[in-house]
Amino acid sequence: MMAKAELKATLLIAGVFLGFYFIPVDNPRIAGAIAEGLLFVQDYAREHVLFGLLPAFFIAGAISAFISKAAVMKYLGARAKRVVAYAVASVSGTVLTICSCTVLPFFAGIYSRGAGLGPAITFLYAGPAINVVAILFTARVLGVRLGIARAVGAIGFSILIGFIMHLIFRHEESRRAEEAMAVPELEVERPVREVLSLFALMIAVLAFVNWTGPGASAGASAFIFAHKWVFTSIASVLLAGLLVTRYSVKIWGPVLATGAVLVAAMITGDPRLAFLVGVGGFVVVGATATRESREWMGSSWGLAREILPLLFVGILIAGAMLGRPGHEGLIPAEWVARLVGGNSPGSNLAASLAGGLMYFCTMTEIPIVQGLLGAGMGSGPALAFLLAGPAVSLPNVLVLRSIIGTKKASVYLLLVVMFSSLLGFLYGLMTS
Repeated sequence: MMAKAELKATLLIAGVFLGFYFIPVDNPRIAGAIAEGLLFVQDYAREHVLFGLLPAFFIAGAISAFISKAAVMKYLGARAKRVVAYAVASVSGTVLTICSCTVLPFFAGIYSRGAGLGPAITFLYAGPAINVVAILFTARVLGVRLGIARAVGAIGFSILIGFIMHLIFRHEESRRAEEAMAVPELEVERPVREVLSLFALMIAVLAFVNWTGPGASAGASAFIFAHKWVFTSIASVLLAGLLVTRYSVKIWGPVLATGAVLVAAMITGDPRLAFLVGVGGFVVVGATATRESREWMGSSWGLAREILPLLFVGILIAGAMLGRPGHEGLIPAEWVARLVGGNSPGSNLAASLAGGLMYFCTMTEIPIVQGLLGAGMGSGPALAFLLAGPAVSLPNVLVLRSIIGTKKASVYLLLVVMFSSLLGFLYGLMTS
């Protein structure tokens, strides 16, 4: 008799074969959906892996290499004071301008270091949902009232969903915390200020390289956007100086890496390529320097190897089904707009589900909602879409289940969709 695992593998292979065999690729809708999926993956690889995920992997790897489990357990662990744990988790999320997929390496890093499930989930939701820049941009483009509702809802949800996840899985998490506490922890000699400086400079690089222009012709945000590569270069040079002076990296490494970046910039004139060369130089320097830095690079690569394959599969499926922002996939855009008109419980649920399945890079959900509002979307579904969309996505959930398991990932998705729908409906009643 065929074993259960063998039977599942056989059925999977048979299903994939039959799918490829019978798929009507000559149908324009099917062909367009396939093209949209591939184009979505290409856009993500070009725009968001380079500037978003690669720096995020380095930061998450540094969490594993430089932050002790004892420190994580003290502030975010299952036995930490709840007020402190959830406050730290939510505040930590607000300082990162990242999307639902870019936050995954950070989540995996703190969860693997012993953070409690509740505070870790709070951080997971807060990172993309309580983005200060996105909240301000929402108020500017979609109105102050909707911007305030999004901010209040996202802050409340991050803590509420995290706490509910803690309650549901408290027995399992208590066992995990006890196992982590039973492992002897070595004392970390590196001063806290050095570690904080390292993270501050890496976050500065991540922030400046992803800085987007909200359409203003003046002001601090527009000035930073116009000179983002200057600010990125300054933060990178300061990071290199810190690695040389405090982390025992030989000066020849950053000097060669900087020279390679300058040459690439002068030859191609493409800052993206220059940034990619800089990332490569950073890896080489780290992998050939101290034991500490080699551990850092190893942790970063481990996270990338685990997350990227599932991430690209999820993006491919999401792109094929729903299309890129402004384009159609297998599901016609007019169907989505028809589903989210008015302010019924069904329209809010549809908006939450659509937002929860689609992937949005940071702040792209705002022009999408602006377009849907113009097509007849209700104010309640608009808020539900804004609360669910940035926080979760199909790629996000696929990767998340590999980190915390299918049951926890499913409950998290259900809670985000349920609360987003409920608050959207209540907001629609108040504004109608």
